[in-house]
Amino acid sequence: MLHSNVNDMDITNIIALSNRPKVFEKGSHQMWTDPYISKNLLEIHLNPEINLASRKPDSIQASLDWILDFNSDSQLNILDLGCGPGLYAEELVKRGHKVTGIDFSENSIRYAKEQVKIKKNQINYICQNYLEIEYENLFDIIILIYTDFCILLPEEQELLLAKIKKALKPGGVFAFDFNNDRNLDQKVGAKNWEAVEQGFWSPKPYLCLSEPFHYPEKKVLLFQHTVIQENKTPKVYRFWTHYFSMSDMEKLLDRNGFKILESSDKVLPEGDCWLGNNISFVIAGSKE
Repeated sequence: MLHSNVNDMDITNIIALSNRPKVFEKGSHQMWTDPYISKNLLEIHLNPEINLASRKPDSIQASLDWILDFNSDSQLNILDLGCGPGLYAEELVKRGHKVTGIDFSENSIRYAKEQVKIKKNQINYICQNYLEIEYENLFDIIILIYTDFCILLPEEQELLLAKIKKALKPGGVFAFDFNNDRNLDQKVGAKNWEAVEQGFWSPKPYLCLSEPFHYPEKKVLLFQHTVIQENKTPKVYRFWTHYFSMSDMEKLLDRNGFKILESSDKVLPEGDCWLGNNISFVIAGSKE
């Protein structure tokens, strides 16, 4: 079907949409709020065999082991930002802690709340953009895992750090991970395309043109996906992600009132360029 009408497409427009955009230029669509795509994302989150959307159980356990080793208190009040369907939150509750999880994916939060009813684990889940949180002196630990910090714009990173600083109790810490600057060639990857009857992006036939771009002057990678369907305006999905050296991160945190208390690039098991020592973890506390 797609092939028979290829001559009717505005190829010039498709080329323009697929070209290298200006840094931080937004795409035309968001995948997190699309009902079909977010349903697929939830299924990927819950698949323990893959490191997409969330990490495998051994990586989740290793991440929490490292974070909680810093504070051995038996019951902590923990805020899980970008909690998804609650994989980290559930493990934290099993370990005796009180947890609030925040995510703006309605599908993920709906699933997480259903699990609360089934497992009676009393996790407080909230469907919200975590850039909008308003807490004060409430949490012992705030976590942001799966390199979510890297997908924020610079001004969003600073906004979030200010909100986290306010939300932490005196002596509380912010624990998170980020893409470091190792193996950048592998992280950039190569462009590719797929033509399918049904797939991740749509239940109907589509052609998807995927291409990565590197902006070394900003230390940012872009993963761009242009989805083309018959008789429809192409959809462009753009995923910006920063990478940092440990020195970069130390300076960013320092400018925003934090200091690094603990750091490691040996938390995750070895694997591809998004695992092992390609990902750095930090525990940061207020400089005051």
